[in-house]
Amino acid sequence: MDYEKIRKNFENHGFATQFFATKEEATEYLVNTLNRRTIGFGGSVTLREMGLYEALDKNNAVVWHNRVLSEEVRRLANSTRVYITSANAISETGIIVNIDGTGNRVAMTTFGPEICYYIVGKNKILPTLEEAIHRAKHVSGPLNARRLRRKTPCAAEGNKCYDCNTPDRICRVTVITDRAPFSMKSEIIFIDQDLGL
Repeated sequence: MDYEKIRKNFENHGFATQFFATKEEATEYLVNTLNRRTIGFGGSVTLREMGLYEALDKNNAVVWHNRVLSEEVRRLANSTRVYITSANAISETGIIVNIDGTGNRVAMTTFGPEICYYIVGKNKILPTLEEAIHRAKHVSGPLNARRLRRKTPCAAEGNKCYDCNTPDRICRVTVITDRAPFSMKSEIIFIDQDLGL
């Protein structure tokens, strides 16, 4: 994978980028960068696999609705000046694809915080936007629905999106970010490991 080319494409689209060989190196970077801040976390298996909450919570106030499932905690996380999440998929051409159920996570990637960090493992990187959308819908969506024990066809079968209309559907808001928003700094942290769903 040509990370230099991928990083250049994202930087040309207004994103700052970092690259690390391991999740431990990326965690150390964030621990050294963020101190005495209030940090919101978006729902993310990647962040959990990194142990990032525990690492950052030592010197920051970290708000993560995965710790306490409530609307109040979601809103609190969405009022922070620093937000950390992942992506369902990105394209090598410099575009991010995220699909969300509640919309809180994707909202914070487009407006609100001073800075939004995306943590992206190599398994989330696809050559084209079309392939990134396909991964978000047909890989991340079913795996997340299954993880959340949703009563959807994709969770039951685990193999693709069925474009269902069930009350438990988690694919409700799709955001394609092809340039960093004017209102905030956006930084992508690439990790040369498979992370998340």
